[in-house]
Amino acid sequence: MRMKILFLIFFGLAFLVTLTTTAQVKLPSPSTIQTIQQEFGMGTIEVTYSRPGAKGRKVFGDLVPYGKLWRTGANAATKLVFSESVELNGRKIDAGTYVLYTIPGEESWEIILNKGIKNLGTEGYKETEDVARFKVEPVKTKTKTELFTMQFANIEGAFCELQLMWEKKLITIVITANIKEKIRSQIDAAMLTDKKPYWQAAQFYYEYDMNLSKALENVNKASDANPTAYWIYLYKAKIQKDLGDNAGALKTSRTSMEFAKQAKADDYIKMNQAFQKTIKKP
Repeated sequence: MRMKILFLIFFGLAFLVTLTTTAQVKLPSPSTIQTIQQEFGMGTIEVTYSRPGAKGRKVFGDLVPYGKLWRTGANAATKLVFSESVELNGRKIDAGTYVLYTIPGEESWEIILNKGIKNLGTEGYKETEDVARFKVEPVKTKTKTELFTMQFANIEGAFCELQLMWEKKLITIVITANIKEKIRSQIDAAMLTDKKPYWQAAQFYYEYDMNLSKALENVNKASDANPTAYWIYLYKAKIQKDLGDNAGALKTSRTSMEFAKQAKADDYIKMNQAFQKTIKKP
């Protein structure tokens, strides 16, 4: 009897050890989580999503059905965080955290931005919590994407694209930011100080405000303050060319090249050489 009790105790302890050991085993996730952050406009955009693999399966129209709400990835629904207000395909979005749902289709995809950040996948989704809903056309790619991938592309000061890729499908969401007036306010305020931002003002008026005369006025003051800055002279040359002053642009570019040679800035030497080839000789 005593041996039987000892055996049962031993067996029970062994069983508990086995359970504890099993509970500590961790395997790689089949759909890994990725978080990407992109500086954009005057702030940042952050995306957190899971990346399932095709693994030989037909994805769209099968694994991911057409015409049904999709969490845009695996596991939890994809989250988007905007630190500043933006526009998605022309729809104004306030700063904040949102869930990105999609409804895939053969001819078009419905993109949905929703407030249900606590939802588990599509469970708990409420249409009343939508903040934006619009359609985009999918593009067929030449190469196959094995893992579901999201990335930022074609990034400019106030424009970028959020791309969704899987199998041979590419979905593009256009994101824009209205930053012009914010920058203008910063420049106007800084111009009242002793250290005036002529260089930044030149870039603003040239690239965002499209005011070439103001851009030239400020780039001249910037070069006066930094008379050997070859990058400023090349920038001035581009403004002069756009104003139709080819002779002035060529002269300024040559000045830029001289200072670039003194500084051994090979990249600016090449940029000036390339720029001068674009100027029509009289």
